[in-house]
This record gives sequence, C-alpha cells and structure tokens, in this order.
Amino acid sequence: MEIKEEGTSEEGQHFLSTAQANDSDGTQFTSIQKSANEPQLEFILACKDLVAPVRDRKLNTLVQISVIHPAEQSLTRYSSTEIVEGTRDPLFLTGVIFPSEYPIYEETKIKLTVYDVKDKALDTRSFLGYASFKVGELLKSKEQLLSLSLRTSDGGKVVGTIEVIVVKMGEIEDGEADHITTDVQGQKCALVYECTAPESVSGKDNLSFLNAVLKNPVCKLYRFPTSDNKWMQIREQMSESVLSFHIPKELISLHIKEDLCRNQELKELGELSPHWDNLRKNVLTHCDQMVNMYQDILSELIKETGSSFKSSSSKGDKTLEFVPVNLHLQRMHVHSPHLKDALYDVITVGAPAAHFQGFKNGGLRKLLHRFETERRNTGYQFIYYSPENTAKAKEVLSNINQLQPLIATHADLLLNSASQRSPDSLKNSLKMLSEKTELFVHAFKDQLVRSALLALYTARPGGILKKPPSPKSSPEESHSQDQPLPMKRQDSIPHHSDYDEEEWDRVWANVGKSLNCVIAMVDKLIERDGGSEGSSCDKDGEKDPSRADSITSHPREDWYEQLHPLILALKDCMGEVVSRAKQSLTFVLLQELAYSLPQCLMLTLRRDIVFSQALAGLVCGFIIKLHTSLHDPDFLQQLHTVGLIVQYEGLLSTYSDEIGMLEDMAVGISDLKKVAFKIIEAKSNDVLPVITGRREHYVVEVKVPARMFEVLPLPIREGQLLHVYPVLFNVGINEQQTLAERFGDVSLQETINQENFELLKEYYAVFMEKMPPDYISHFQEQNDLKGLLENLHQNIQAKKRKNVEIMWLAATICRKLNGIRFTCCKSAKDRTSMSVTLEQCSILRDEHQLHKDFFIRALDCMRSRPSQGALTESDDPESGCLTDNKPTSRHFYPVALLLVSSHLLVVWLILSLALLLAKYQ
Repeated sequence: MEIKEEGTSEEGQHFLSTAQANDSDGTQFTSIQKSANEPQLEFILACKDLVAPVRDRKLNTLVQISVIHPAEQSLTRYSSTEIVEGTRDPLFLTGVIFPSEYPIYEETKIKLTVYDVKDKALDTRSFLGYASFKVGELLKSKEQLLSLSLRTSDGGKVVGTIEVIVVKMGEIEDGEADHITTDVQGQKCALVYECTAPESVSGKDNLSFLNAVLKNPVCKLYRFPTSDNKWMQIREQMSESVLSFHIPKELISLHIKEDLCRNQELKELGELSPHWDNLRKNVLTHCDQMVNMYQDILSELIKETGSSFKSSSSKGDKTLEFVPVNLHLQRMHVHSPHLKDALYDVITVGAPAAHFQGFKNGGLRKLLHRFETERRNTGYQFIYYSPENTAKAKEVLSNINQLQPLIATHADLLLNSASQRSPDSLKNSLKMLSEKTELFVHAFKDQLVRSALLALYTARPGGILKKPPSPKSSPEESHSQDQPLPMKRQDSIPHHSDYDEEEWDRVWANVGKSLNCVIAMVDKLIERDGGSEGSSCDKDGEKDPSRADSITSHPREDWYEQLHPLILALKDCMGEVVSRAKQSLTFVLLQELAYSLPQCLMLTLRRDIVFSQALAGLVCGFIIKLHTSLHDPDFLQQLHTVGLIVQYEGLLSTYSDEIGMLEDMAVGISDLKKVAFKIIEAKSNDVLPVITGRREHYVVEVKVPARMFEVLPLPIREGQLLHVYPVLFNVGINEQQTLAERFGDVSLQETINQENFELLKEYYAVFMEKMPPDYISHFQEQNDLKGLLENLHQNIQAKKRKNVEIMWLAATICRKLNGIRFTCCKSAKDRTSMSVTLEQCSILRDEHQLHKDFFIRALDCMRSRPSQGALTESDDPESGCLTDNKPTSRHFYPVALLLVSSHLLVVWLILSLALLLAKYQ
C-alpha cells in the first residue's frame, strides 16, 4: 500500500459520519448489516467486449469508482483500479472496499467510469463508457453479481459490459467456480475465482480493542492468482495510531517529574564549598530552564487534538519533536485457497531523529562519544565518573525512592497484624518486609556509594572533622560533618586520612541488624502463642543483646507494644541510610552536569527526543503483536520465557544529513533495551498504556480487558516483566547511497550491522536454550534459522554495495522468531513504501504460491495510489480527455534552450543555486 501522504490525517476518509449523513435532511437510510470491524462492502470488477475508439487499438483500461450519497448531489471520487494493458477483456486485480465506518447504505449509488489510458506518464485518459448501480441492487442480486452495460456519455451507445462481484473474504462461495480467462502479456491463463472454508485469523475477536489504539484505517482489496490458477484474496490496511501522541506525552510527564525530583535533591545536598556551591547554582538554573521547556512542549502536545500522526512536513516543528514521523501499521490479510488465513504486520515510521536540532555536528552516536572523550580527558575541576557509574547512581537513587515507602508500608502492616494477634498475617507481613529490606540493604553494597560519600565529604566547606554521629542519632545530625579541602583537578575519587570509611558500613549494617531483631521478636511471639519450645532468637549471632533481653523480660505484653519500638528503630536506621546515600549519589549526578553544562543538557534533550519517537513505535508494535498472537500458546510462552525480538529495517543512506539521522536512530533503538512491558487487567474503558520509571529503566503497563487477561499464562498475569531485544540493520538504497559508496564512507552502516548481528545471535542462543525441548525440536524442523543466520553473517561480511539481501534475511529471521517488524527511512514514505510492498509480494510468492507471471503486476497494484476526493469540472467524462493536474516545473528555462547558449546555462545555474540556498536557510 502506498504510504500516506503528508497533507492530512483524514486522507482516504473523505466522507461524512453516519450520524451526519442521516441527519443531513432528516431521511433515514437502510444500513448494510455487517459485523463490527468488518468492511461493509467489498467487490471486484471485470470488463468484457470493450469497444475501442480506434480500430485495432489495444486498450489500456482503468475504472474510476465514484460514490453518490443519497442525501447529496455531488459526485465523490472514491478509488480506482490498476491499469490493465493490451486487452479488451480486462480483469482487474484491485478491488473496491468500503470500511466499517464509511456511511454507505442500500440507497447509495456507485458510478463506474471506464477510461482508456493513452499516456501513463502524463496520465492522459480518454472516456470509454460508464455504468451505475445502487448498493442494494448488488446485495440483493442473484449470487451477488451484477453485469452492467457500459454506455457513452449521452447514454446511447453500448461500448461493453462490466461485472461487479461481491467478495466474501473467508466465507464459502456457493455454486461452481467461476472460470475467467485473461490475457497476461500475450498469454492466456485460466483463472478460478474460488474461496475455501474459513479459518479465523487469530486475534479477530480483539479487533474492537485494537480500535482504541488504531485510528483512520485505509483499506485496499486485491485478488491475485496462485500457481495452480486459483484466486487468493488480499486485504491491505493502513492505520494511524493514537500512540503517536499519547506515548510522548506520557514520557515528557515522567521526564518533568524526574527532573524536578533531581533538582530538589540538588537543593537538599547540604552545605558545599564555594566552588561546588556556585556550580550547583549554575546547574539548577539550567535545569529549571530545561524543565520549563519540557512543560511548554507538553502543553503544546496536549493542545494537539486533530491529527493522530505527524506528517513529514512537520519534522522540523519544535513542538512536535518528541512525536514520531508517519507512524502507521501496514497490515496484509491473506486468504488463500489451501492455506490458513494469515496476517503480516509491519510498523512503518520515520527514522527516530532530532530533526529540529539538526545534524551539522552529527548524530547521537558521534556526539555522545565525543562528549565522553572530552569529559574524560578534560582538566576541568570536577570528579570524573564513568557513564556506567552515573547510571548506577541513578539506579540506586531510584531503588531508594521505591523501596523506602514500600518498607514503611510493610512495617505498618506488620504492626497492624500484631495488634490483631494474627500469626498467619504476621508471618506474611514479615516475609514481605524482609524481602524489601534485604533488597534495600543490598542496594548499598556497591563501592560507588562508599566512594561517593568520600567525594561529598571533600566538597564540604571549611571546618575540623568531627566524629560522625552514632547510628542511633537522628538523620538531621548526620548533615553536620564537614572538612575543608582545596579544590584541585581530581582524576579519581579523593581520599582523606581523617575520613572514617568504616562508618558507612556500620550505618547501613544497622538496618540489617534492626530487621534481625524484628524477625527474632516475631518468631518469639508466634512460638509463645503456639506453645512451642525453642527460640529462633539464638540463631542470630549479630542481634543486639539488649534487644534479646527485651524479648524475654516482657512475655505477657501486647504484641504491638513489643514490636513497635523495634519497627521505629528500623525506620530510624533506614532514614539515616537514605539521607546519607541520597546526598552522596546526588553529588555524583552533579559531576555529570558540572562539565560542559549546556552541552550535557542538550545531549539529554536530544536523546529524550529520539527515544520518545522510538518508544512510541515500539509500544504500538508490541500491543498489535500481543493482540494478534493472543491465542498462540507458543508465542505467549516465548514472551515471558525469552522476550521478543524487535527488528528495525533502516533504509537511510550514509551521506550528508542522513548520517546524523542514522547515528540518532542507532542510539534510540539501542536505548529501547531499557524498556520492559507489564500486562495488567483494564479496570475501565481507558485502555491506553501507562509508562512508569526513569530514564535508565521504563516499564510500559499494557492494559487488556478481563476476558483477554484470563487467557494469559500465570507468570504474565502475576506481573512478570516482559523484555524486548531491539536490533537494527541498515542498507542505504537511494542515489545518495551510491555517492557514499563511491566517494564517501559506509563504515558506520557496516559497524551497526555487525554489532546488531551479534545481538541477534545472542537472542537466538537464549531462545534455543530457554524454550522447551519439544518446542525446539518442532521449531527446528520447520525453520532453518541457523542457516539463515550464517547467510546473514556472510552478507554482512561481504560488504557488497546496496546489499538488500541483508534486509530480506533479517526480516525473514524476525518473522520466524515471532518478532515485531519495523521499516524506516527518513520520512517513512517513498523508500519505506517501496520496501513494504516488495516484502508483501515476496511473501505472497514464497508463502502463498503467487503466480510467477503476476509478481510484477501485483507489485504495481500495491504501489498504485488511488485518487480520491470530489470531482471537478476538469474530471467530467463528457469532456473527452482527462489529465491530472501536475505541479508546475521549478526550472526557469527548458533545458534545450539552456544548451543553446553557455551564458543562459550560467544564469540558470546561478538562479538554481540561489533557490537552493533560499530553500534551506
């Protein structure tokens, strides 16, 4: 299917809503009874015995389909068939489809106008004849077939007949097969129009739920012959997704929340030496500006209520930076005579890239490498932490913020169970409290926290080192430690002889000791309540003796009274750990921002933009894949056991600005490794996904209705995180890639392909290791994945120019591994549509036995763009010839005239150069 143009989100939907149509004059019309989400009407066309205007001329025939609504007088051009060349008995492969939301009734009139196309390049046509019918006449006719006479514009002369046949995809056709003979490139080929018993497409019952995600479908219908001369039917659908705007808004809201929290933590960092305090103030100023920018972008996105996708003409729009370009679902539904119905989905989207930021200095891959190299080698006065350590600091801070309130909640539940004297409830609450507290303690075992505490200590203002407070003192008292140190260049973490490095170990170890006391007390209480002997307190060698005394000295006190002081001690110890750790790790984050402040924040912004575009496409693809394969137990097992492979097919060249786009795209897709999915049951009609987490780790909660949630495997229902493994393979295919291969550098493309092949191979190894043996044995019988991987590796190593075999092999491997397919170019239009249609026809040939003589013709049908809209006077068939309006030439002079004079040629070159400069300024 031709990728949607930029003009409007409603292309292909030039019609009134059903309510508007019925209310236009108060008249009620007879609706066509069809199941929800199924097209209301589908039919195919064939002409016979056409009369040529000139004797012995071979006709090149095209049929224009127009609609006249019963409440309106105007004629609306709806669609057209492909051009069938060289025959007076054309059989058209492109059908006509009216989707479920189209306001079509039995009273609706359809006009079929037949043209002879004289010049395909100029689209010059001559009118042959027309016929019309009402929808009700077609549906009530015998065998739902009409044979209509084609007449000239005056309604007199008959110039042939046209047959209209209703299509029932997936239903049994009654009666004998309809044998039709057509002339294909001079050869006669007997074709049979026949349907087999239906096989429902998996996920068909879930289409109504998908409507919450997909919007404005544009459908096309085809029938192609198979190698055994039978018909297969293909329904093609292109849909927009509301996630194009929903996901960026969710993500920006998270960024604002995260950045505000970070800014507050910087303010609460405590007293710093003048050097670091000035840096902190500067950082806060810039960070506040960034938050304001994100808030402005979010406000503008909330105002966007019209289109559900961003056209390529808006690539450079600052307010739409976070929105992916031309995000669409391309779905092909195949109903073939001898095989099960099959769905083939490809998500098409513009390459995730920061177009507004520009590519003068390259894309993210180059910019991040340059930034990190300069930061590591700089002489600036700051403490260098590697990107891994910085990411680790963010992770620990996130864990603190998540675990502290959870531990407090479980501690309160434990006290509540104690007040009710419920042993079973007490055990369950203690188990949850122990698990969360152990995770909390484990988070601080990293050496980074200890070194960060020392780094923060050196940044405190002047004063003599004071003995740190004891573990039982309040968290506020721990803020008073300080030490004067002269600020020098620091290539590593500083050390100080007066700093007690073991103090931190004692502080966070007290959390574990306090927990042990709680466990011992609970065990003691349950033992006495049950009358059993023995004491679980003795097994804990590290428990405070004073706590043990309190356990035995008050045997008859209330459970709550005995546990309450221990819980308070646990919370106090935990509060002190949190206070120290948050300050030290926030200081680590300050180091990242301290160096090259504007550049650092702009890189963060660019990465957020690219990631937002990539994530919107990924969430769309995941939801569609989930609903399509919901009743496939092998897929669901693979989903929670291994995860999903997500394969991106890039068609960007390694020339000029597209190098920067490819660098952005490579980082954005790689960052998708930080995303995990969680499937939850929808509690309301709002089924749009929700995103939680932070920049280093996101969880996308996908909501499904209760009836769908019940069929999922238990691990998924219990909230197991589902992971994705993104891979990118890029092959430039346009004329700019020719220049890059002959005169430029294609090493970026080669490096990306090689790196991602290794990732794909790793996923395959995990897949073969974790999936059940019985499934693997059957899987290997059906698929030669090992051979395909070796072939892919050889093609990547071959370094062949424009080696599209890489794309075909990667796509085949992805489909065999139940993966999600993406196709991307700069704007997801021309190159993407060429790739998708070629892939679809190749699938029909290889998987559904498309007749070899019809491969090119099928490709032409899928790549044709039907004209739609209201007819104008220039389209009147009675005018004889019809020529589509063409854009005027941008050249000032005809080339032939320029060749006459060298002076004119020089003038033309200067004017053309001036136009180009004006265009790109």
